[in-house]
Amino acid sequence: MSTEHGWITTPVTTDILRGLLDAEPTAHGLLPHRLPARARRQIPDGRLAVAEAQPSGVRLVFRSRATTVELDTLPTKRVHRGFPAPADGVYDLLVDGRLTAQATVAGGNVRTVVDLVTQSSELSEGPPGTARFAGLPAHDKQVEIWLPHTETTELIALRTDAPVEPAPAYGRRVWLHHGSSISHGSNASHPTATWPALAAARGGVELVNLGFGGGALLDPFTARAIRDTSADLISLKIGINVVNTDAMRLRAFTPAVHGFLDTVREGHPTTPLLVVSPVLCPVQEDTPGPLAPDFSDGTLRFRATGDPAERAAGRLTLNIVRDELARIVEQRAADDMDLYHLDGRDLYGEEDHAEIPHPDGIHPSPAGHRRIGENFARLAFGDGGPFTASDPAGL
Repeated sequence: MSTEHGWITTPVTTDILRGLLDAEPTAHGLLPHRLPARARRQIPDGRLAVAEAQPSGVRLVFRSRATTVELDTLPTKRVHRGFPAPADGVYDLLVDGRLTAQATVAGGNVRTVVDLVTQSSELSEGPPGTARFAGLPAHDKQVEIWLPHTETTELIALRTDAPVEPAPAYGRRVWLHHGSSISHGSNASHPTATWPALAAARGGVELVNLGFGGGALLDPFTARAIRDTSADLISLKIGINVVNTDAMRLRAFTPAVHGFLDTVREGHPTTPLLVVSPVLCPVQEDTPGPLAPDFSDGTLRFRATGDPAERAAGRLTLNIVRDELARIVEQRAADDMDLYHLDGRDLYGEEDHAEIPHPDGIHPSPAGHRRIGENFARLAFGDGGPFTASDPAGL
């Protein structure tokens, strides 16, 4: 800790970070990762490498009387060639659990995706910037800064006008969730508005979000990362990426699910484990992948390019995946009393889609995230759910 002109600079270290599995020292500071180094060395594609370094659910947590907080970061922003650049990622600041302020960081690196199919990209380097929060209450308080969920963020320095100390553990249960871009937070308006963050707040739990855009493909290295991570509750949202990448057929899918669950159970033999099938996505309910971008109406949407006639030969659709996941869980639950199943259409189904359709055909809108988060909290954390707390405090 250092002091200059009334500011107190506190090094950003892992004792004030939550929701990550690893932190990589860089030339600028510290880069949070949501997969450990061993897993990252086994990643076969750039898309997952980018997704796991985007800090969905990662936050700084500390106590302080500070009324002004500044966080220096170097963001890496992702844009698609030929499309307008997205808005700068949002930093959410919470005081004692309540969203109190938001900020953005201009500048930074820019990664331009030049091909939507191959995800090949070019990186242009830019300067760091500062997220600034002022006018905070002067009393001792717990401060959380949730990092932009889809913007790779190197953490450089934390400055305050009062001392900072690591926050004590909440004493709340840790919920580890793994899923696809929907779990990662695609189209959510800010980091505490992704559906897992909303569900965690309602459920009174600590979130570790391993939702990876395009990367929920039953990879063994992801299963090992979950196995080796401390958690009180685990959910696995399986299926949509397997279908929309056309990654495997039914013959490979079934043992891959068993293998993934076996690996998780090696580290968490009695942890409540909830398997969640895909939410409704009309594009792929009965049509196999792969997905392809569709610009026919002048906006980016997606369409499935497979032949429904090939379902008989084992080609996967969302309905086939849902049926198989339900069967697998029913079979395994005979020997695993802590294994549960949730049909994703109970989180977002036909009525939800009619009211708040996916704007691009596959990802929910901000309102869709709210609906999914509310439904998950009710079904998983509510009375009779697999994650129901054993006492009213949720401890």
